Amino acid sequence: MKINKQVRVFGRVQGVFFRKSTQQKAVTLGIKGWVKNDTDGTVVLEMEGDIRAIQEMENWLREGPPMAKVEFLEITQMEKKDYQQFLILH
Repeated sequence: MKINKQVRVFGRVQGVFFRKSTQQKAVTLGIKGWVKNDTDGTVVLEMEGDIRAIQEMENWLREGPPMAKVEFLEITQMEKKDYQQFLILH
């Protein structure tokens, strides 16, 4: 079963390759959607995929890439949108 979640990642998450690392992890897990930096200093992503893959991605997001310092995640359940790939938005 596919689900869609939007996640806002708080902490030191910009300028530490967070978006690129998130895209790489999503592709590895077969997750589709997007990731972007927000003007408030957070990283926001919408991810869609198998429940297990989404759970694994959430666990990864709690740590992020090596240079990141994730403080917490704000997770919202969303409607499925049938994304075809995982993009970095600017």
